[in-house]
Amino acid sequence: MRPALMPLAFLMAAAPAAAQDFSNAGQLDADDVLIEEWTIPHADTRPRDPFTANGERVWFVGQRGDYLGWLEPATGETGRLDLPAGTGPHNQIVDAEGHIWIAGNRDAYIGRYDPDTGQFMRVEMPNGVPRDPHTLIMDQGGQYLWFTAQGANKIGRLNVSTFELDIVDVATDSARPYGIDIAADGMVWVVLLGTNKIASVHPDTLQLTEYTLPREGTRPRRIGITDNGYVWYVDYAEGYVGAFDPATNGVQEWRAPNADNSRPYGMAVDAQNRIWFVETGPEINNFVGFDPVTETFFSQTPVPSGGGTIRHMQFYEPNGEIWFGADTNTIGRAVVMPQE
Repeated sequence: MRPALMPLAFLMAAAPAAAQDFSNAGQLDADDVLIEEWTIPHADTRPRDPFTANGERVWFVGQRGDYLGWLEPATGETGRLDLPAGTGPHNQIVDAEGHIWIAGNRDAYIGRYDPDTGQFMRVEMPNGVPRDPHTLIMDQGGQYLWFTAQGANKIGRLNVSTFELDIVDVATDSARPYGIDIAADGMVWVVLLGTNKIASVHPDTLQLTEYTLPREGTRPRRIGITDNGYVWYVDYAEGYVGAFDPATNGVQEWRAPNADNSRPYGMAVDAQNRIWFVETGPEINNFVGFDPVTETFFSQTPVPSGGGTIRHMQFYEPNGEIWFGADTNTIGRAVVMPQE
């Protein structure tokens, strides 16, 4: 597969984004976390899936605006790189070398942007298959980029050096592979939103194994893995947070605070192996912390802008913070592990 190089224009001097409008400082209960949000100056573009590699610059994509953007939280300065029309970028991550990888969800490609050279590389999906790269994640060695393709019902693996692409078909029809994470042993785990299943993909053999969750109505949407190897998920349909033990295939579940109206979506695991997720069912989204040790929902914080829907989150360990994008056209930061 030969990637295509193409010139793109970066708008560097956009107006600063505003954080103060949505700060909830001084309004916190004891179990709340501090959440700040910055309004992105590109209206109705659904800025989403922020990712930072250094805590100083946060990258994100404008799903409805076909752009790659960045935010510097210290100053509120933003920038925007216009992507090819029709890209519909869904997700992006930053690799160890500082390249930004972009899921071209509506145009069947994966893009790579090099901020140092300004070079944009487009890796086309062969014959448009899979048609919809969805959520990206890099393996621990930085050799493979794994991704889900929800509509195509496939999981992909891209060698970032050779651009060789491997495709794994999901056995269950319309399973809708969605959230993805990689365990310490290299096993790839995926939640299947269209059914009550999760799946693993062996990194060497590419063998896919499906596991059925106990409740038929479960629809797992996002995923995280704790140090003990448990695979955590949020059930978007019926309002649970659950843990799957790969050693026993056992499952434990806890009902989310807003139960049937929870609609838990964006999710992250912090350095203390606590689970954080956002209930998107309430009109004002609820940012929730769950402690697996005490089995308690120990923290609930209303998202200052309301949130609309918060779809994906990144925990940045050096600063103890979680980054998220919201349908209120904001990029947000929640400090869940304050630094001493």
